[in-house]
Parts: sequence; C-alpha cells; structure tokens
Amino acid sequence: MPLLFGTDGVRGRANDELTPEVAVAFGRAVVRTLGDATLVVGRDTRRSSPMLAAAVCAGAASEGADVADLGVLPTAGVAAHCVRHGVPGVVVSASHNPYGDNGLKVLAGSGRKLDASVEATIEIAFAAARRDGSAPRPTGRGVGLVRAVDDARSWYVSQLLAATRGANLAGVHVVVDSANGAASGIAPDVFAALGATVTAIGDDPDGCNINDKVGSTAPQALADTVVAVGADLGVALDGDADRCIAVDATGRVLDGDWLLALFATHRRRAGTLGGGVVVTVMSNLGLHHALRDAGIEVVEVPVGDRHVAEALARTGWALGGEQSGHVVFADRATTGDGVLTGLLLAQLVATLGPLAALTDGLLVPVPQVLVNVEVADAATLADAASVWADVAAAQRELGERGRVLVRASGTEPLVRLMVEADDEAVLQRVVDMLRSSVLDALGAPSGPG
Repeated sequence: MPLLFGTDGVRGRANDELTPEVAVAFGRAVVRTLGDATLVVGRDTRRSSPMLAAAVCAGAASEGADVADLGVLPTAGVAAHCVRHGVPGVVVSASHNPYGDNGLKVLAGSGRKLDASVEATIEIAFAAARRDGSAPRPTGRGVGLVRAVDDARSWYVSQLLAATRGANLAGVHVVVDSANGAASGIAPDVFAALGATVTAIGDDPDGCNINDKVGSTAPQALADTVVAVGADLGVALDGDADRCIAVDATGRVLDGDWLLALFATHRRRAGTLGGGVVVTVMSNLGLHHALRDAGIEVVEVPVGDRHVAEALARTGWALGGEQSGHVVFADRATTGDGVLTGLLLAQLVATLGPLAALTDGLLVPVPQVLVNVEVADAATLADAASVWADVAAAQRELGERGRVLVRASGTEPLVRLMVEADDEAVLQRVVDMLRSSVLDALGAPSGPG
C-alpha cells in the first residue's frame, strides 16, 4: 500500500489495503520522523482496530520508542493525552467510514494534527521502513516498552468536565448517540455526571456496527428517539467522536453550520467570541450571511478540521468548524471534540431555553445538494480539464446566487460535488451536469464499491 495522507490521516480497507504489515511500518515511520522516545496510541471500536493498534505499537517499539496504549478512546481524548505527556500520538480509526475500513492519523505533542509537510516526511519514512525490513534495530534494553494506561478514559473524562467550566445540566433531557464508536460508555456518563437525564443509543459496539444507521452521518435514529421520549435535544457523534450533529425537541436536525452560528452569536453577545469564526469551503452560504449580518468576521479554509485548527492558531481566534459537525473550541481543546460540543450545546439549552427557540431564524440555508460520485480513479480529478471547464461554466451561470465545489475525497474513493443555488431547478440541473461530467472524464468504478 502506498501511504497517502488524506484530509484526516490514512484510510483503507482493513486487512486488505491497511494490513498489520502496513501498520508496523507506519509505527516505525512515525518514530523515525518525529524522533520521540514515547508515543501514545488510541483506537476506536472497529473489529480491526485492536489488530492494527497492536501493529502500530509493535512498529514503534521496534524503533526503540516506549508506547502508552490508551485503548478505546475518542480522537480528542488521544489529543488530550498527547498534551498531558508532551508526546505525539496515533489514532487508529476511520472516523465516520463503514466498519470494514480503518485509518491511521498522527497527532503532534501539542495535541494538534501534523502539518502536511511533516506528513509527507512520514510517507517517505514509511516507504523506507517497508524496504529495509532487515535493517539493524535496537535490541535488549533498546527495544521499546508497550504498556496499557489504566486511567486513560477517566483522565479524559476529567478534562471534559473541566472544559465545561462548571456546567450544570440538571433538568435537561438529552439523547446521546455514540455511533457505537469510541465515545460509547463515555459520552452518556459525562452528560449524566453533569446532571442531565440521558437516553443513550448507539452505545453498544460489537466491532461491526460502528456508524451503522446511527451517529452523525445517520441522524434519523436520533431524531426519532428525541421525539419518542420527549427529550429536550439530542447529540449524535461519529466513530471517533470528533463530530457532533444535534437535534432539537421537534426532531429537526442541526448540522455544524447551525451549531457554529449558534455558538458564534451567543459568544458575540457574551463578549467571549475572541475574534471571528473559521469555516470551510463546504459551509453553507446561509452561515456566511448569518455571521455577516451579526457583524462577525469569517475566514474560509479548505475542507478538514486540521485547516480549521491551523487558521484558529494563526488568527488567535477561538471558534471554527465544518458543516459535518467538527467544531473546534480553541480556548478549550486542541482539536474537534464532539462530546465537548454536545456538552456546551446542552449547557446553552440549560441556561437559555429550548434549542428550537435558540435557532429560530438564526440562519436561512441556501438550497444545497451534496453528491458523492463513485469513479474509477478519484486521483485523476486534478488533471480532468473538461470537468474544471464545466465547473467554471456553472459558476459563471450561478454568479453570486450560488456556489460550486468539486473535490476528490481525502478519506474515500469518491469525488464530492457541492452545489448551492437559490433556484432549485437550476440547482438540480447543475448537479446533474457536473455528475455526468465527472463520470465522463474519470470513468465509473469497474466493480462493486
């Protein structure tokens, strides 16, 4: 497998593209590149995650690094442990992907994702580690030690509680959907510890049900449950719990754009916004309009919460995120934390009132269509001149009344299309045209996806 970092680490089919041998070489490459004597490793609940995490640990130890095995822990929890120990970490997770996929992502000792230049260096070191399997390695006391961290979960929970800064959720009924992922057994307990009445769903992982009809990418189960039990709100996480999507008491789904608008306007009124808001190119035009009307400055960055975090560090601002539900509170965490986002949202409901009322008229989304197009080779999109000509023509037609975004997925073998337009007939026509253009230029996949 050629090692290629996407928008959120390395992804592949577990035990096919992403094998234990790949994970061993990855662990060696991370230690060689970052040069640290200690590494922390955490994982999600996929059936393949213990296998791949063990392989990463073995590779790192074979290079002489000691490894702290955190067990099952959200990405934000691994990031917090990186900061706790001042060492880099590896997360074994494919986030929102199906259970048969898996992934590897690296965090710096600061708890933030690596710069692209460092990832490129790891790719080079990985290729070398795959070639030089018989190269000399440490022996005897030079071999790294792998040890389990017994308090990994409880310490992360303590950090979550501290980050809410005294929140009291008494009287709030929350449905918590953990996506059968890394926050299972953590998220419901944290909400309850702060006084909330909790109904938990997606909290029974079996290794094969992560993100399966639950979680942030499938919020209908959450919406149905919120209405059925009469809860005040619901929060849905994804497999590694760095995303949060919300549902109000009526069952209305609120994505990351809504959450950003709510947190930004509330913080602006409270005097705690600390500047503007960082969004990505996928954010709905309605969010831009809402923030503009509220007098809030906006910086737009490419897709990926790493870009959001980098822009927050550059500007010194406190809030940013993505429509997908990644929300970064830079004054409280180093990376997107879906559990923290949900807790802070519930805190707003506890102090200010019903979520439906808080978001009423907050923003007016511009009609938007998101389409995933399966193609033979998404990597060839960059050189598909005919596609980019059609994209330019579509943008000229839409003018200021809409937007077009076409990109190769950084986590799956897809081309993603996003089109916004105030005329839904024009919107659908442009989507259909671009889908055909992509398929004509890149070709349909040759077998089952």
